[in-house]
Amino acid sequence: MFMRQISSIIRRQAMAELRPVVISGPSGAGKSTLLKILFKEYATIFGFSVSHYHFVSREEMLRGIAAGEFVESAEFSGHLYGTSKAAVQTVLSKNQICILDIDMQGVRNIKKTDWSAIYISIQPPSYKVLEARLKARQTETEEGLRRRLLAAKLDMEFSRQPGIFNLVIVNDNLEDAYSQLKSILLEEIEMAKSLQK
Repeated sequence: MFMRQISSIIRRQAMAELRPVVISGPSGAGKSTLLKILFKEYATIFGFSVSHYHFVSREEMLRGIAAGEFVESAEFSGHLYGTSKAAVQTVLSKNQICILDIDMQGVRNIKKTDWSAIYISIQPPSYKVLEARLKARQTETEEGLRRRLLAAKLDMEFSRQPGIFNLVIVNDNLEDAYSQLKSILLEEIEMAKSLQK
């Protein structure tokens, strides 16, 4: 097993190709917490792609999407957002592993491409636990909470579909969840380290 992993790393190093990591899951599942731990341990290894939602007008987004400049795009609550190929390339050009934190619509879009990404879903232990986590935040209106919970239910069902994710992590214990996350990324981490030397 170890020799096969080393051989895979050497082959991919020759191509100098780090695979992007697509992380998805409902709000309140613990994605941000897990990513903070990952970025703290591997500060120079990972980089985030920046969504265009905050930086361009709707018209610019629509033009870019039509021109094929985006890896994925989605609309949520009337807002259009997406990840441009240029944003991902900026991270990869630094020999960093690009993290894309996207929703299930974005995952579906990327799955239609020829990208060789690692797909990870972070899920709560149950719908009830997720509901309690979101209510404890006290950041949502009743209507906002209702929308998030509806989206979460769909997301939880989506994560069970075969062939979508390389790994589904049920975040009921932060230490265990982080261990699973780190484990699936070790090969990429080692390759990024060697490329950054």
